[in-house]
Amino acid sequence: MSKQTSPAVTAQMLIRKPVSIVFEAFIDPQITKNFWFTKGSAKLETGKTVTWEWEMYQVSSTVLVKEIIPDKKITVEWDEYSTTVDFEFEALSDQNTYVTISQYGFKTSGDELLTEINNASGGFTTVLDGLKAYLEHGLLLHLIADKFAKK
Repeated sequence: MSKQTSPAVTAQMLIRKPVSIVFEAFIDPQITKNFWFTKGSAKLETGKTVTWEWEMYQVSSTVLVKEIIPDKKITVEWDEYSTTVDFEFEALSDQNTYVTISQYGFKTSGDELLTEINNASGGFTTVLDGLKAYLEHGLLLHLIADKFAKK
């Protein structure tokens, strides 16, 4: 008998910066806005609910911070699909961090689930690409803003 697992999305990337810098990039919205959302209501803290805004699309999302393990893990409940998202940070050396983002707990099935997984996979990959460019090279690529640019 095979083990049943719930659908999940995972994206990962090596970032050539110390784990403390990479971790802080997700905690502090003043940093995060350079590669993901344009505005965050507050720094992430366990038990706190924060709002992330993408002003160019006039949309926002709310996350409840469930757990923070400094320089290791951030877990949030995200209103986007009513799911859980884990951000995990592994220090490979003093100057290299491997980031893994996993989203799970999707409540849908069939074509709707496939759409949600596709959107989440592409979104988190784009976030990590932007993070890498920003932290390693100081580049603001505007990947999220350009992802759904008007034709």
